[in-house]
Amino acid sequence: MNASHALEPVVRGRARPLSARVARAALCAAVALSALPAFGWSNHALSTRPALEGMPEVARLAPVKVETLEAFLAAEGPRLEKVLDEQERWAREHVPTYPARPDALRFVAAGAADAAELRRRFVAALRISPDARLSLFLQRQPGEAADERPPMAAREVTTLPRDNAVEAAKFVALREGESVSPLAVIATASDEPDYGLDIGLWEDNGTAQGRAYGFGKQPFGNPALDFGTQAPFHMGFFHESKIVYAAAGFLKRTYPEYRIHLWKTLALHALRTGHDYWGWRFAGWAMHYLQDLTQPYHARVLPGLSTVRMLWINALQIAGWPDARNRAVTLVSNRHLAFENFHRFAMLAGYRERGRSAALFDALGGAGAGADPKYDDDSPRAVITRRSADAADALDRTIAASLPARYVSDPSFEFGASEEGIDLFASLSRDDPAARDALVRALTPRLADYGAQTRAFVRSLLAGR
Repeated sequence: MNASHALEPVVRGRARPLSARVARAALCAAVALSALPAFGWSNHALSTRPALEGMPEVARLAPVKVETLEAFLAAEGPRLEKVLDEQERWAREHVPTYPARPDALRFVAAGAADAAELRRRFVAALRISPDARLSLFLQRQPGEAADERPPMAAREVTTLPRDNAVEAAKFVALREGESVSPLAVIATASDEPDYGLDIGLWEDNGTAQGRAYGFGKQPFGNPALDFGTQAPFHMGFFHESKIVYAAAGFLKRTYPEYRIHLWKTLALHALRTGHDYWGWRFAGWAMHYLQDLTQPYHARVLPGLSTVRMLWINALQIAGWPDARNRAVTLVSNRHLAFENFHRFAMLAGYRERGRSAALFDALGGAGAGADPKYDDDSPRAVITRRSADAADALDRTIAASLPARYVSDPSFEFGASEEGIDLFASLSRDDPAARDALVRALTPRLADYGAQTRAFVRSLLAGR
């Protein structure tokens, strides 16, 4: 076989076109073999609270009674069978490339030997990690006064062994039967899907649930990295070029729409049947995925790189020079993580002294903006990711121009492995206020979308309950 034949894999009896071969190699190398950051925003609770605290409809909500998941399932088990059957039909009809839930996982309440078995069946029907804690807890907002509630360690709410944002948060335990603010429940729950709900669900993740759940092999990211296995549920690559989709159909296998609708369906059922604690907790879970999609790095595969550029650097990789590919992936990953670091510490600074991040809090609350959009089931694909994808390249340029070159332009540096102790908001405030302000201006419209879509989602629930 000569060299040209070696580069022409046969597909269904004919050679794959050169453009498709190169594009597929480009994207497989840049996405499937890389560990893409899986978190959209570091600590959603920090931004969900200011997005909702000025909303009259939320302010009018009465305190809710805390309830264990087991109590909710005991009361609603038979009715949840129908709810989840209807949800499954919706997903099969409306989510492209949706991997149908195996019939063996259909939720059946009858015959469960005890509360633990009922919970196990429910978790399996939802296809979330059986290790998920699902504890009764709240995340304290920064600066919030302590009360009699006992503190909880991060390991009691998350299964992930390392997450700087979670480790830095303060959690307290809730007691069954006590009353709690719906806003506190929603804000806390909006960060919870990053605590292990979507970990290890693919058949090549080496887990029992991955082999049973029917999602297939992980479409991108590193299946050996626990936090990376959640990425296809938290990203939505709906607006790439046609050549990208033609060459790399695996990019269509992202499922935030499925998760959003699943949690929305359960939230509505819980709110309609008097289980308001779980109604708002499920609502917070749904918001998480919706909010992730307002992050441009979750709506574009490689912001800052055109399709032509991806083809070129991967042509070099195919020829035996992988350095350009490796540099590009590292830089995009570093910029993603650095942007999240700046956002998280800017929010924390604003909680301590609102004037330091007033523009961000105002954007989240909708100050000076027009009417919020209306939310429907098409919004994640048609509206939210469209806006995020359109903003991705400009945001990437701003990050590259504003943050220290070592963090965002040096491919020998891995931000994720070195982030502990780095506070980009504080360092820019001290050393380069103009760069800080440029990043704030870039972040502000993204948080405005975050807040507006969060409020729109809440209004859709209130209208439907």
